[in-house]
Amino acid sequence: MLIQARNRSTNNTCLQPLILVAGVFWLSSFLVCIPGVARAEAMRRPNIIYVMADDLGYGDLGCYGQKLIKTPNIDRLAAEGVRFTQAYAGSTVCTASRAVLLTGLHNGHSPARDNVPHYPSYLQEDDVTIAEVLKQAGYRCGGVGKWSLGDAGTTGRATNQGFDMWFGYLNQDHAHYYFTEYLDDNEGRLELKGNSQSRQQYSHDLLTDRALKFIRDSAAQPFFLYAAYTLPHFSAKEEDPHGLAVPSTAPYSNRDWDAKSKKYAAMVHRLDRDVGRIMRLVDDLQLRQQTLIIFTSDNGGHRGVPKRFQTNGALRGFKRDLTEGGIRVPFIARWPGTIPAGKVSREIIAFQDMLPTFAELAGVQAPADLDGISVVPALKGESLKHGHEFLYWDYGHCRARYDQAVRWKNWKGIRHGRDGKIALYNLDHDLSETNDISGDHPQVVKRMTEIMETSSVPSKRYPIGTIYRGKALWHP
Repeated sequence: MLIQARNRSTNNTCLQPLILVAGVFWLSSFLVCIPGVARAEAMRRPNIIYVMADDLGYGDLGCYGQKLIKTPNIDRLAAEGVRFTQAYAGSTVCTASRAVLLTGLHNGHSPARDNVPHYPSYLQEDDVTIAEVLKQAGYRCGGVGKWSLGDAGTTGRATNQGFDMWFGYLNQDHAHYYFTEYLDDNEGRLELKGNSQSRQQYSHDLLTDRALKFIRDSAAQPFFLYAAYTLPHFSAKEEDPHGLAVPSTAPYSNRDWDAKSKKYAAMVHRLDRDVGRIMRLVDDLQLRQQTLIIFTSDNGGHRGVPKRFQTNGALRGFKRDLTEGGIRVPFIARWPGTIPAGKVSREIIAFQDMLPTFAELAGVQAPADLDGISVVPALKGESLKHGHEFLYWDYGHCRARYDQAVRWKNWKGIRHGRDGKIALYNLDHDLSETNDISGDHPQVVKRMTEIMETSSVPSKRYPIGTIYRGKALWHP
C-alpha cells in the first residue's frame, strides 16, 4: 500500500505515526522520516520535454562539429547534460520514425512503416503511445508540430492517442507548408486565411508560442511536451522556389552565400533560438531540476542541404538511406541534478527506447513485447548493463525497392532488395561505411541474415499489391 505525502517539511524530525483502521499491524510500514522524504522528492516523476527537429542532420549542430551555423542554445543544452554519439532514429523517413518513437516498436513491427501511401489513419484504437502510458501516471500530455500518424477525425489523431492538446499539422504533407492557411488545433482548426499570400504567420513561431503556453499551464503537475518541430524540413516547392521557407535569413543575410544556404542556416538558427526559449521558461518557472529536456531529430539530414554545411558530418548518406547518415541522429538530454553536465556517451540508444524509458521515470508499467528497452542509466551518464541485442530498420514497404539494415554490436549490415547481398561494415573502424568487409566475416553475415529474415512481421496496413505511383508493390 502506498500513501502519497503532501506539503512535506524539511526538518529532521519524524512524521507522526499513521494509525490505520486495520490495526497496529501496519504501523511500522508508515513510519517515515524526513531524510527519506527528501530523497523521495528528489526522485519525483520528472516533467519530460521531447524536442524533435525534422530532417536535422547529425552534423548541423555546433556541439556535433558544425562550423558555419551557430547553435548556442542547443550547445548549452549539451554542456549542461549528456550528448549521445550513437543514438538512432526510428527510421530514415518521417512517418515511420515517429511511429517507432511513440509506440516503442521498431520498423519491422510498428504500425506505420513508410511515408506512403498516406492512409487517413496510421494508428488504430489498440495502438499504445507514450502519451497513453504517461497519462496513467497523471501526466498532462501536449504536443505541437508534425504528427503524421492520423488525420483529423480519424482514430489516429493525436487527441485520440493520449494527448490532451495537439496544435500543428496532423497530415504529413500539410507540414510542408510553413505559411499555411490553417493549423490543426485539438479537434478543430486555427484558420489563417490568406496567409499563403500575406506570409504574416510563420507556423514554427505559432508552434513555439503554443508550446510555451502548455508549459506554463502545466507547471503545477507532471507534464509531457512533445515538440515535433518542422524545422528545418524542406518546404513545398510551390511555397518557396528553394524549398526552404523562412521569414528572414538573419543572422546570415550578409554572408557571401547563395540564397539556399542562407535560408537553411536561418531555419536552424530559428530552431536553436526556440530551444533556448523553452530552456529559459523551464528555468524561470523553477522547474529546472524537475524537468528532463531531450533534443533530437527524426532522421538524417536531407541530400538537398547545401554541401558547405556537411549536414551529416562524416556519416555516409542522407534521409531515405539506411547508412548512418540516414538514421544516426543528434541526441542530447538535460536534467540538472540527475544528469551530469558535459557528459559524452557512446551508449547505443534508439527511438523505440523512449516509451519504456519514460514509463520507468513515471513509475508505470510499459506495455509488454516492446522492441525498446529502458535507457534510464544512459540518460544519467552511466553504462547500460543490458543493451540491445540488435537494432533493426527497413525502408521501402510501399516502394519499388525494399532495403533492410541491422546494427549488431559494432557491426552494421545493409541489404538492398530482399534477395540482395548484405554489405557489412565495422563501425568502430569505418564510421563512413566505405569498406564492405562481408567477404571476410561470413558468420557475421549469417547472423545479419537471420535477423533480417525474422524482424519484419507482415502488416495488413501494407498489403501485397499496394499501388504507388503506378507500380504494383509488395510486402516482404
